[in-house]
Amino acid sequence: MKDSLRQQLLQIRPAMKPAAVLCALLALWLGWSGVAQFRDNERRDDLQASRDRGVQLVHQALMQQQKRLTEALALAEVQTALAGDDLASASKVISAGWPNVSLVQVLPPDLDDVYAGLSKGGYGKLAVVEAALSDDKIRTWVIRDLNQPRLALAAPAKVGERVAGVVYVQLPFTELSSGLEAIGLAGDTYLGLRQGGVTLWERGEIAYADGAERMATAVGDSGLRLVAATSPPPAQALGLGPMISLIASVIFAILVYVTWRISRLHAAAGAVDESPTLMEAVAAGPDDDASPLAIEVREAPKPKPVLIDRSIFRAYDIRGVVGSTLDRSVAELIGHSVGSLMQEQDLRDIVIGRDGRLSGPEMVEGLIAGLRKAGVNVTDIGMVPTPVIYFGAYHLRTGCCISVTGSHNPPDYNGFKIVVGGETLSGDAITDLHARIAENRLHTAAVPGNLGERDISADYVLRIASDVQLGRRLKVVVDAGNGVAGEIGPRVLEAIGAEVEELYCEIDGTFPNHHPDPSEPHNLEDLIRMVQRLDADLGIAFDGDGDRLGVVTRDGENIYADRLLMLFAADVLERNPGAMIVYDVKCTGRLASHILRHGGSPLMWKTGHSLIKAKMRETGAELAGEMSGHFFFAERWYGFDDGIYAAARLLEILATAPEFPDEVLHALPKGVSTPEIKVDAPGGDPHSFVETFREGAFFEGGRLSTIDGLRVDWPDGWGLVRASNTTPVLVMRFDADNAAALARIQGVFRERLLQLKPDLVLPF
Repeated sequence: MKDSLRQQLLQIRPAMKPAAVLCALLALWLGWSGVAQFRDNERRDDLQASRDRGVQLVHQALMQQQKRLTEALALAEVQTALAGDDLASASKVISAGWPNVSLVQVLPPDLDDVYAGLSKGGYGKLAVVEAALSDDKIRTWVIRDLNQPRLALAAPAKVGERVAGVVYVQLPFTELSSGLEAIGLAGDTYLGLRQGGVTLWERGEIAYADGAERMATAVGDSGLRLVAATSPPPAQALGLGPMISLIASVIFAILVYVTWRISRLHAAAGAVDESPTLMEAVAAGPDDDASPLAIEVREAPKPKPVLIDRSIFRAYDIRGVVGSTLDRSVAELIGHSVGSLMQEQDLRDIVIGRDGRLSGPEMVEGLIAGLRKAGVNVTDIGMVPTPVIYFGAYHLRTGCCISVTGSHNPPDYNGFKIVVGGETLSGDAITDLHARIAENRLHTAAVPGNLGERDISADYVLRIASDVQLGRRLKVVVDAGNGVAGEIGPRVLEAIGAEVEELYCEIDGTFPNHHPDPSEPHNLEDLIRMVQRLDADLGIAFDGDGDRLGVVTRDGENIYADRLLMLFAADVLERNPGAMIVYDVKCTGRLASHILRHGGSPLMWKTGHSLIKAKMRETGAELAGEMSGHFFFAERWYGFDDGIYAAARLLEILATAPEFPDEVLHALPKGVSTPEIKVDAPGGDPHSFVETFREGAFFEGGRLSTIDGLRVDWPDGWGLVRASNTTPVLVMRFDADNAAALARIQGVFRERLLQLKPDLVLPF
């Protein structure tokens, strides 16, 4: 039976190799088709997300301008002018309070003047004012004026129920398009804003414009639509979809292996085995030609590579537990990887510094060794706050720096915040550092880089003091939480003219008094008591590495960062009308309206200091802030997050105001809000949970934003659920006009969350 089977196999053996080749070709073809289809689907999904984000931005811009027009018509001065049929005066009042407006007219309701001017201005103006009168509400349209697109708004100008006229407003088209310019757009795609048959704005591959209507989405009832297109989908192998193609590819790959193995087995089956049996070998005795001294030579074992935990490479920085996921050898690999990246960008010099943690010197030692191995010249500026290290990259003109810090984490943590070529590394750039190590893509220079030391603390203090001086002396208590800002923070505030009382300013890497995190209210309790005991004007708190700021008033109120940002924004906008102000998704809904009232352009963005800095750089924003207490001043400063400089600017504003600091801070718009609520993520994967929650969420009457997690805004408040990028937790925050609205919003979120995960433990 075996002989018969062998003969059959030997007969088909010649066909095995061609069959293996054919299977290999089919596997490659199907695999390529499946991957190409998946990539095409991903590109289309990204394009659709960009289109939807554009629709949201354009709609928000239209709503902001319509709200401004509604508020202008309600002004007492405007109502008085309209009651007296003084349309010219009403036009002037509306125009005076409207930044960037190019034309404001309050026209008689008969529109005789508009009809008379048709030969000059075309029909766009007439169309929008007639639509406003006939629909009895605000209408918007994009018109052409002097051959340039303009955003036009019109609304009935009423006194009570009487229509005294119709107001017509023209604004630059950039009020709509500026947000679109900031949208990320992948290659080989097209995005356009259209009105009727006219393309008002477009980006990307113009060749795809003709087919873009297939992915068109209307912008509310404005008559505008955002259209999108990309390259035609790849051909499907054998008409199979992406998943089936990949499965078929794997099956044919298995067939390649099977046919190849069978081919080898056939060859063995057809060969004659002439080697001796065991009994024959024993009878024959030893081989005379064999050397009695022959020994087996084995290579010496190679040293084991350093293991590096992928989990320490976070969204914004690198952070781990010393002795567990982080040690000197890991720090050296990270330094070598950063140095290799710098070499690719033709960068040769870097500034490094560290916070006050006990593991700092060891981490710096390893980091320096790795950087120098890549040929990078290192300047060590010692134990200083993170913003001083950022300042060093500018002051010493390296454009590159690394702060060795665990920020506000417990004492056994440490990490690295990295800037290369003026950009803070985050996301894929952080991931690439790990990939370089894992794939051994590390550059080793023929000659190691140089090492120098320098103290730039006095330069930092002088730079701030030369820019900021207080108009009157304020008494402040500074709580550094035994972090590294405890030495230089008070020096800066004294240099600008403040009277400083120190609390926990002795640098101690064990943080013996409280956790150095001012975003947690319980960490501010000692500061509040000290401010009241010393009758100080204000309490200032810094986090562990000095890049975040917390503030408490004399009567013990914690002024959250989003309200501080209101104060900073109003100050910056006095000198920079129309400037963009960036804030993260955890900030109050009252912040945007406050920025608008002061003539600025608000932009909500993702949480994360590196992400905010990148968005500032992209948009040219003058100021940004996060709910966690990071503040970024581009006006008069360098655009990086600096809690110490932010404290100086705060004191400058408060010292200029005639009121007491408490009065200024209490006057900022406020409602009822929660601090950050952190809940352990089911399965330890917050991103997966939030993605599932976002896909199935429905909130009646709410406006959904998916910039970072899921935020839902109602007219009287909002709620947020997002995934932490640093720990396996869900981060939630709620904010409302009053306690009843806050309870309602929390209740709605609680119901939706428990529908998805009934055993989720929620503290509200």
